[in-house]
Amino acid sequence: MKRDFKRRLVSIAGVDPVRLLGIGDRNLRLIEEHFDERITVRGDEIAITGSPRRVERLTRVLERLIEIAGGGRSVTEADVVAAIGGDAKGDGPAPPPETPGVFYSPARRRGVVPRSARQQEYVDAIRSHDIVFAIGPAGTGKTYLAIASALASLKSGVIERIFISRPVVEAGENLGYLPGDLQEKIEPYLRPIFDALRDMLGQERVARLIGSGVIEIAPLAYMRGRTLERAFAILDEAQNCSVGQMKMFLTRLGEGSKAIVTGDVTQIDLGDPARSGLVAARDILAGIEGIAFVAFGEEDVVRHRLVKRIIHAWSERAGRFERPTDEPRAPAPSGERGGEGPPDGSHD
Repeated sequence: MKRDFKRRLVSIAGVDPVRLLGIGDRNLRLIEEHFDERITVRGDEIAITGSPRRVERLTRVLERLIEIAGGGRSVTEADVVAAIGGDAKGDGPAPPPETPGVFYSPARRRGVVPRSARQQEYVDAIRSHDIVFAIGPAGTGKTYLAIASALASLKSGVIERIFISRPVVEAGENLGYLPGDLQEKIEPYLRPIFDALRDMLGQERVARLIGSGVIEIAPLAYMRGRTLERAFAILDEAQNCSVGQMKMFLTRLGEGSKAIVTGDVTQIDLGDPARSGLVAARDILAGIEGIAFVAFGEEDVVRHRLVKRIIHAWSERAGRFERPTDEPRAPAPSGERGGEGPPDGSHD
């Protein structure tokens, strides 16, 4: 039986080929890893030859990347992976050709936008629900988009404060042996949050907002007894909070507030993973109106292309290396004892 072939020409006139294809055509090589179709670059055109369905799919991917390069930004590997949709064979869902921005980053001078269909679903859920759970592996943009959404709400005046928290749980290292006082011991656990804020706002502006109390970043234990009015609360690494701590966080919400909970149930650092508040919330709160759950998978990873492969390999092969003696214990550096009171002894 004769196989059907289709040839399509995609114009790249007016687009810097280096911005589009990468140095040494690195982006083109990455696309070729995902598609069997023949891709040829000649002057201001890219010729694609292959099966009709796959040619159409590849054309949409290229058009998305051309749109990015045409806007003056160099296409990254993460952009390529997101445009392909994460499917190794190129059959995964593609992001919409035009996605509304979440937040304009003055530090990077460009917008923070969803880079996959799942990320767009996540952003839409944040806009339409007061509580959103984002559950999935590292590198899917859960925390970054949550922070961008919070900054957008702050800029528009919808909320007045941003509170970002993480449970302080040891991940294979003893907190007590780290150098410094209590604040210095805790700070590394919160560093990824500071990094995301500085990436979007710049060092000086982040310092001003934190100094004025508009943005507060603290361990989860410090939320007990508080009520957050007109605030955007983000609980990151939520797989490492207890069931009681999860309830405590969710019940802090006051009038005009939102809560975003992010985590990865495959990276629980609690001594007993069955006590994870994120796992419990997924079962207890399913189906409640006003609460949305967005499930990310390894196909949604938008970091370096190897991150996706590492996650897949780990999920397939790591089981035989896991032993009960390797499980770390959760510390109690700041009164965080799975539901007991905070350091000052106050009660909810």
